[in-house]
Amino acid sequence: MVAACGPDRGTARGTAESFLDAHYVAIDLERSRDMTAGLARHKVSEEIRLTEGVEIDDTTRQPLIRYELLEERPSGDDAAQYLYEASISPEDAETFERRWLLTVRREPDGWRVTNYEEIAE
Repeated sequence: MVAACGPDRGTARGTAESFLDAHYVAIDLERSRDMTAGLARHKVSEEIRLTEGVEIDDTTRQPLIRYELLEERPSGDDAAQYLYEASISPEDAETFERRWLLTVRREPDGWRVTNYEEIAE
């Protein structure tokens, strides 16, 4: 038997990392939108609108992305912020760094990313 790998979406941190995997690593905006509420949902919906007609498939050159948790800031039992540092390596360009700050809240239907921002280093 093989256990499923990946973040546990039943937790705040697991939801944050599932969002990062979908949004930044796989560039699957539809899947990442399913993990959002509030302002984050609006942001992802706008990104989807702006990229209509652009297909991401097996032939799309995608950067190699690695990220790690730098800081966790709980806010009671129903919210938390997570700060991640990412290393982004495009195929034909120099590697660069970004930090991502995500706010995650417990909603009636489970944990959702309610805001995210990218911070250039």
